[in-house]
Amino acid sequence: MSGSGRCVCGGITFVVTGPLRDVLNCHCHRCRRFTGHHMAATNGRVDDVEIADPEALLRWYETAGAAYGFCGRCGSSLFWRGAATPDRISISAGTLDSPTGLQTVEAWWTSEASDYHDRPRLPERATE
Repeated sequence: MSGSGRCVCGGITFVVTGPLRDVLNCHCHRCRRFTGHHMAATNGRVDDVEIADPEALLRWYETAGAAYGFCGRCGSSLFWRGAATPDRISISAGTLDSPTGLQTVEAWWTSEASDYHDRPRLPERATE
């Protein structure tokens, strides 16, 4: 499954030409703070993601072993990259145009999930 997506304001658009992994929900404290909830993300090869004019509005926040990509105008949470897998990029599932053909298959870092969130019945990992 490939697809396309964008941020809220439309300043950043992208196309994915290769296959996307099904969606994982990450509950780690960094993803929760980046998205305001948990990060529901798919994943693809970096070379398969074409971002229209990435220098114009795409901004990256880098921290220990991870980088978070967001729109510099509207603040949409768009991408996540891990140092351990430099050839892969995670894409916030909610930024993809429907229909995606994807499904949520697992929840990660559930040991760090917030107490307000009642998680659906998915396979869980206490850490990644």
